Parts: sequence; C-alpha cells; structure tokens
Amino acid sequence: MNRINVLSYLDDIYKKLPDKTAFSCEDESLTFLQLYNKVNSIGSFLQNKGCYSKPIVVFMRKSPAMIAAFFGVIAAGCYYVPIDDEMPRHRIQLIFDTLKPETIICDSTTRVSAEKLKEESNGCFDIEEYTVISEYPHNPSALSKIRDKAIDTDPIYIVFTSGSTGVPKGVAACHRSVIDYVENLTDVLNVTEDFIFGNQAPLYVDACLKEIYSTLKYGATTYLIPKQLFMFPVKLVEYLNEHKINAICWVVPALTMISGFNTFKSVIPQSLHTIAFGSEVFPIKQFNTWRKTLPDCRFINLYGPTEATGMSCYYEATREFQEDESIPIGKPFKNTQILLLTDDNKEAVPGEPGEICIRGTAVTLGYYNDFERTSTAFVQNPLNNLYPEIIYRTGDLGKYNSAGDLMFISRKDYQIKHMGHRIELGEIEMIANKHESVECSCCIFDKEKSKIILYYIGAGEEKELSSYLKYSLPRYMIPSKIIKLETLPLTPNGKIDRLELKKMYSQEK
Repeated sequence: MNRINVLSYLDDIYKKLPDKTAFSCEDESLTFLQLYNKVNSIGSFLQNKGCYSKPIVVFMRKSPAMIAAFFGVIAAGCYYVPIDDEMPRHRIQLIFDTLKPETIICDSTTRVSAEKLKEESNGCFDIEEYTVISEYPHNPSALSKIRDKAIDTDPIYIVFTSGSTGVPKGVAACHRSVIDYVENLTDVLNVTEDFIFGNQAPLYVDACLKEIYSTLKYGATTYLIPKQLFMFPVKLVEYLNEHKINAICWVVPALTMISGFNTFKSVIPQSLHTIAFGSEVFPIKQFNTWRKTLPDCRFINLYGPTEATGMSCYYEATREFQEDESIPIGKPFKNTQILLLTDDNKEAVPGEPGEICIRGTAVTLGYYNDFERTSTAFVQNPLNNLYPEIIYRTGDLGKYNSAGDLMFISRKDYQIKHMGHRIELGEIEMIANKHESVECSCCIFDKEKSKIILYYIGAGEEKELSSYLKYSLPRYMIPSKIIKLETLPLTPNGKIDRLELKKMYSQEK
C-alpha cells in the first residue's frame, strides 16, 4: 500500500481492532476506536478554529491523551510541537520565540503553566483544554478535504533538540520520512499485533516514535512507564513483568541502570523477547550481563539522529562481545544510504574513518525557522555534482569493520588534540568502562587548561580507577582528573549531557 499520510495507519487499525488497548498509563487507557474518535474531534475543533498548516504546541503530561492530541493536530493539517512541564522555562521561551505559536493544547496538569506562558508572551496565543476539544463533534467532510489536499512532504511534527550549542533547534519531519522510518523499523523489529511495548522515552523527543507508530501500524499495545520507576530498577522490572511487556526500545542508560545495580539477582524480566537500544555506546560489560540473563532475547543496536527521523542503522547482536570490542551500528535501513566522508569531502576507503552522512527519504525537512543552521547540516551531496541532492551531516565519525558493518567511533567534536596527539575521548571511556567497578563513564576536555576530565558512576573509588587507567592507557590519554558521581546527567534524548558536565566542571574550578 502506498501511504502518503501517517493517519492511514489509524484508519486501518481502528476498524480491525476497535476494542483493543492502544496506549495505557497508570490512570488512563485508550482503545484504537477511542483514539480514532478523539483524533477526529481534535482535528475538527482545530479546523473549525481556522488552524491549518501551523505549529500547534501540545503541552500536556505524558499520557495516551497527549498521543491523541498529536494525531488530532495532524488531522487538522497542522504539525504538533510537544513540550513538557519539566522543561526549563527559558528553554520553552526560546522554543516559542522560534515557533511564534497561535494555539496551545493543554490539560488540567499544565493549564496553570500555560497561562503563565501566555502572560509572559503578551497573550499571543490561545489555550485550548484537551478535555473540551477531545469531545468536539466530528466534521468528516472538512477533515476529508484536508486529507485530500495533503501531500507526503507536509510536516507533521517539530521536535526541539539542543545540539552542541545548547540553543534549541526545531527538527521538522514530514509524513514521507516518518512512514519510511516506521516501515523499516517495524520490519527490523519484526513487530506484530502481539507486541506489548514498554515506553521509556519522553513524548517530546523523537525516540517515542518507535512505540507510537509501531503500535498504530500493527495494532500492538504500548504502556507509558511512569518516569519515577526508572529510579528504582527492581520496581521497574516488576512493572515489566506485571504488564507482560515483551518489547522495549530504550536508551542505553536506562538499561545499564538495571544491570549496574545487580537487579537481576532479585528479579528478571520474564516476557521480554525484543530489546532495541541506542543513544549511547552500550558498555560491553553491561551488555554481556543482559545477554547472559536473557539468552533467548533479540538485542538490536539502533543508530540515527533526530534529523534523519530518529534511526538510520541497525545491528542485531547475536553473540557475546569481548570487553575491548564495540557493538557495531551495522547496516542502514532500506531506502537509506550511509556516506562516510573524509575532511576533504571524499568517500572514505574501507577501514578509514569518515563523517557519517545520511542520504534518503528519512532525512527530515531541516530546522524550523532557521535556514542558517539548516544550510550547514543539510547540504548538497559533495559526491554528486549533477543535480540537487540533500544529505545530512551527522557530525559523527564512523568506519567499516572487516565484516562490512559500520562502527561508531565518536562525535567529531569529541576528537581532541592533547600533548601533540589526536585523541578520541570515546577510547578513554571504553577503557574506563571495562573496569569491574565502573558502570558508565564520560570524558570532557578543558581546552583552556588542556586537561582531560573523566566522570563516572560505579562502586569503585577514584584512586582505584586512576591506577587502572595509568596501567591501561598511554600517558597522553590519562585523565588529569577523575570525578565520581551518583548519576550522569542526561539530555531529554537519553544521551549523556556533556554540556552539563562541562558546566559542572567550570563551577568546580
């Protein structure tokens, strides 16, 4: 079937499985039929309000209702912009400065915050309550006309990501890129109607696409796991067992939190058959713990940036890895090509490092209301001088191994020059992660004082880790300072927040 609109997944599945639970959280569930009805109510309301081809901010708590609001916005021919009450107020204001939204959808938990935002923005937008608009009478004729003139390059969402500068960038994705992503991802995961997903990612980041759209396409079920459970690994695994969750697509820190605290000595996930992971390099020691605990489970490493609709490559890990190895990021999804480009924009030869650049339908539209930054990352393919062809430059370094699998090396900006040597900070982290008392680590570089600083979490003490690194690393790679933390700060996407670590270090100096 040639799909041009993501809502066609909902059109199909609500007829096939009307009474099956689609999305559920602690105090709310929506069947596919209930979801369909609320989507059409929200779409009809927004259409009647005159909203079309505009950004609609969805400012709600994480819930099935928030997902219904997303699709209702799309039904109105608009594009949703998810934000969260946990976001710092200054970040929300920066997002609003870029968007200049006319409408916000809120719920009872965010109404007060939305009103404050309206005051700070001089009343430049309307606030609509979800409970009211989700019961609005359907207008099938109006929604049908909107659908008839929709094309697959129309945007459907904008997700804001900080990037390396800390200034939010709004990545705009369209129907075509999301459909391409969903078709490929569900094929790789072998999703069926019997999948029960346990969602970990916030709904304001693109990582949640994995569960949301896979559920729509196949009639699976997704539980939105309470955020607080990710602080209590035993209770988290008990939640998985209670709801018979059999598939998870989590960031690596969520998985290492479970294995690093010896959770499996108390409780083991009993239903899991598929574990997809990404966002960070999986420390091999922790990965092997998961694989030994769940030997019959599929483990799939996913790689890809928000600017390419979330994921672009995959690798199914079917063996135990040695601690000096890294899990490959594998091969690109169908209809996606990975180009490895050297500093002089030539294609890297096998085994040679290069910047990972992505070509294909999954490449998004660019940064909303930001043509300058779009033009630096979404660029003409330097290997093609015959016709316009946009590729996305990820800023990640990779190379192919002898088996033809793509290996992630590091971010380009994690490559430093220190004591006359070019160093990948990721190499230091990999060695540190091999220590038996280290759960996870992260290096930053103080360029001003030419110092390498290693942050880590784990049971071991700084002196013990320092002695180990002096034995394991050449002198020029040994960190000048080693700092133990209770937890490593994470970005909303689940990556280690290196900007926050740099702030922490600058305050300590």
